[in-house]
Amino acid sequence: MSYQITSATRKIHALKNRIRIIQGGTSAGKTIGIIQVLIDMAQRDKEPTLTSITSESYPHLKRGAMKDFLDIMQTQGYFVDARWNKGDSTYTFETGSKIEFFSLDQPHKVRGPRRDRLFMNEANNNPFETYEQLEIRTKELIFIDYNPTAFFWVHESVQPQDDSDFLILTYLDNEALDPSIVKAIEKRKDRKDWWQVYGLGQIGDGLEGKIYKDWNIIDEIPFEARLERYGLDFGYYPDPTAIVAIYFYNGGYILDEVKYELEMSNRDIGNYMKNQLPALIVADCAEPKSIAELKMFGLNVIGSKKGADSVRNGINAIRDTKISVTKRSTNIIKEYRNYLYKVDRLGNVMAGVPEDGNDHAMDALRYGLMSIVPVMRKREMVLGMTPTIIQHNTTRKNPAR
Repeated sequence: MSYQITSATRKIHALKNRIRIIQGGTSAGKTIGIIQVLIDMAQRDKEPTLTSITSESYPHLKRGAMKDFLDIMQTQGYFVDARWNKGDSTYTFETGSKIEFFSLDQPHKVRGPRRDRLFMNEANNNPFETYEQLEIRTKELIFIDYNPTAFFWVHESVQPQDDSDFLILTYLDNEALDPSIVKAIEKRKDRKDWWQVYGLGQIGDGLEGKIYKDWNIIDEIPFEARLERYGLDFGYYPDPTAIVAIYFYNGGYILDEVKYELEMSNRDIGNYMKNQLPALIVADCAEPKSIAELKMFGLNVIGSKKGADSVRNGINAIRDTKISVTKRSTNIIKEYRNYLYKVDRLGNVMAGVPEDGNDHAMDALRYGLMSIVPVMRKREMVLGMTPTIIQHNTTRKNPAR
């Protein structure tokens, strides 16, 4: 595999102002194009510079922009292992220039030392105050990218400035896309709001047909939280296996991503889960053979309950529940933000019928959460009952992270 120079990369490279705003749809090549340009700048520097690449959380950064950077460097033959400081997430080029990675949930980093260049990845997931703190500490140039799901601070406070460039990219600017991805994008042309945002890269009014709203993103699982269930959605390729841990805490539920991985066999799942905290696993009942195989590993596994309107009823119950997600659960968060109802040929939302695609973790959490008897939970909260607690061990290392 090689990272070709696409139209997106060329358009990004042509920007000249201090603030460079790249708005775009899905698979437009925004992040990869920006990183390619920043690598090229660092390799050509006459004097050493510091570039900061940032995102909302470290897991989001590690699985996104940092992974793209390392893939590009290694694929193009630029990467030298001794120049990568894994502990500090910093790469030093032969020119002496550095590219560092840090997450924006670290206030001391946001208000830390100055830099020459900045890339704020998926900026719409962060407040304007964070951008301001970074902007006043950046000397040369700033890249900002995002999917325009709604009007936000960049359109009001940054884009109108005289020293800003504004560029809209779409999947058509990314010639490196596999034809199957192009086909998947274009088959959604009849979804007016989705196509507006992800197809055309234009500002939406908040995704029409978004299923879940107002979930909280939290730093970590409180020690007092009680592990209730694991939800398991089987996958292999091209769909991932998704395993979600469900904790009860303070009248609501906390979701934590355990696994979200391609090409996991039942043996892989069994070997992995037998080393996790013990709890009931609720898996997709459509795969009884897989459930039987997992039981051979000594796991407590049952099938989910399905029937007429089970998906609709499950979604409605979850929408009425207080939900939080750990910030390390990047795939759960991504699915949550893009979990939408289908629309018919006239563009009408089909309530109760989710769109296929962003639903692997969403299905897993539904299997697990809907296996908890609501009446028992209400009785427990009303009477203040305190059953045996399986507490989250904050010192235990999870090999998946």
